Amino acid sequence: MRCACVAMPLKFKSVFTKTRTVKAVVIIFIVSVSLRAPVMSMFRTAWKRDPKTNVSSVYLVKQNSELIIRFNDALNRGSLPMINFIIMIICVCIIKTKLYQASLVRNSQKATSAADPKQEMEGQDNQGRSSKDLRVIQSVVLICCIFIVSQLPFLVYSIGRLFEPEFDITGRLRFLVNAFTGVSRMCSYINASVNIFVYYN
Repeated sequence: MRCACVAMPLKFKSVFTKTRTVKAVVIIFIVSVSLRAPVMSMFRTAWKRDPKTNVSSVYLVKQNSELIIRFNDALNRGSLPMINFIIMIICVCIIKTKLYQASLVRNSQKATSAADPKQEMEGQDNQGRSSKDLRVIQSVVLICCIFIVSQLPFLVYSIGRLFEPEFDITGRLRFLVNAFTGVSRMCSYINASVNIFVYYN
């Protein structure tokens, strides 16, 4: 939506209407819950008796956990994040192209009109784009790129779990897994905290 808002500003309101947005959010919610349903169904409750006190208590029991975890890794942590990652990169390329095209159109229109001293003070590059246009392009692309880079460690970790069974918190490569988990968490925090400075700038 952020990319679309910049790439097609005059059409955004007619494409992302209130009704369509509500429907999209509801559909995304249903799909998300459906994809997580196998993981949530992995546990069941059972009674366990303590032989010392002869008191029974409820506890959670895993069933078919290995199969469900493999399914979750393949779909929710593997293929879907990879598809989203590719879509995000394509969106960044599209938005960059659209912004460059829009700036060229604006500058060609400025060239036909009378020269404005204020516009001349801003300065233009050799392709006729003003420094203000370039800052907008750089800022929007930077925000998207920060998100892409911040998601990369999680994607590498998820793909690694698919191809290497030992790449798990209980496997032989658990120290490497812990390192990737730490880097992924740190990147998520950085992504959440630096956006405000990019927007401010």
